[in-house]
Amino acid sequence: MVKRNAVILAAGKGTRMRSKLHKVLHQVCGKTMVNHVLTQLEKAHIDTIVTVVGFGADTVKEELGHRTRYALQRQQLGTGHAVMQARDLLANEDGETIIVSGDTPLFTADTFEKLFKYHESRHAAVTILTSVAPDPTGYGRIVRDNVGIVERVVEQKDADVQERAIKEINTGVYCFDNKKLFEA
Repeated sequence: MVKRNAVILAAGKGTRMRSKLHKVLHQVCGKTMVNHVLTQLEKAHIDTIVTVVGFGADTVKEELGHRTRYALQRQQLGTGHAVMQARDLLANEDGETIIVSGDTPLFTADTFEKLFKYHESRHAAVTILTSVAPDPTGYGRIVRDNVGIVERVVEQKDADVQERAIKEINTGVYCFDNKKLFEA
């Protein structure tokens, strides 16, 4: 079996939440969002899990304890920058790496397993988990070419009228060939 890694993105402030509590520490059904994510990754039999922390790092670490390794994002400079913070812990690892946001508590271990299997079966460099939303307002749209290959993700604010009509959205969950991820 291929080695499986995961990176949980939990460094952002979550200013849209308008709360003093760190976004990933809000509770859903009596458990923090980031704890739900970590639990589902554990159920998916991930070999190495790295949680990228930044804003509220100590409280996130207190919440998750020794169930994960940690990488610190001192400045919040975006998703790509956050993933780069896990480089020292994962860059030399073989296998596949799933990237998931710490504020997505509804993804299940089954979904993660299926994503890994799909990705591995195609020997892909990257796989994006997408969904079809009846009302995609606010989400990044998946733009495909004429044979169905993903060309790009266009954020709502950058989308033209035709792109805004697309119902397929980016869930923010990705699977990568780990070596290629950190080489890029």
